Amino acid sequence: MYTGAVLAGGLSKRFGEDKALYPYRGKPLLLWVLESLSGAGERFIVANRPYEGFGVPVYPDLLPGGDSLSGLHTALFQARFPWVAVAATDLPFLTRAYWDYLYERALASPHPVVVPLNPEGHLEPLMALYHKDCLPQVERQLREGDFLLRRVMEALGATYLPAEEVVARFGRGVFLNANRKEELP
Repeated sequence: MYTGAVLAGGLSKRFGEDKALYPYRGKPLLLWVLESLSGAGERFIVANRPYEGFGVPVYPDLLPGGDSLSGLHTALFQARFPWVAVAATDLPFLTRAYWDYLYERALASPHPVVVPLNPEGHLEPLMALYHKDCLPQVERQLREGDFLLRRVMEALGATYLPAEEVVARFGRGVFLNANRKEELP
């Protein structure tokens, strides 16, 4: 069993409005991501503003000002289960099967992070699983002003999932990160 956390703390500057609430194919982007986490033992939203009507708790950043690292910190702190699926609110093509696959990989991993690489070879740390053992490292980085998510993986180790493996199972669309409205098909 794992925890599912949707990070919805961004300012949506490039998007032009709150992307979490943006209606996409009949429902808010946030709901697409939240539904992908339906296999989690618990789900919640990490945001510094209220998101009501989603039926899950909303937790503000405990140590604000660290961008996504602050959201990860709060997710790890609030989680009841050892593994935490952390997803950005702008990834509408994630699925329960995707998270179940990452969790299966996490259970067999010697590392506290399971993270995919996208087809361009970049890490996708906001569609990854983190073990609660990452909490001290994340907190240390926040207090030191080092907000890079990849530094968590560099410090603690990670299981990196090749893009080809992820695309073969879930399609290239799983990596769609909607920073602008026109990026949504």
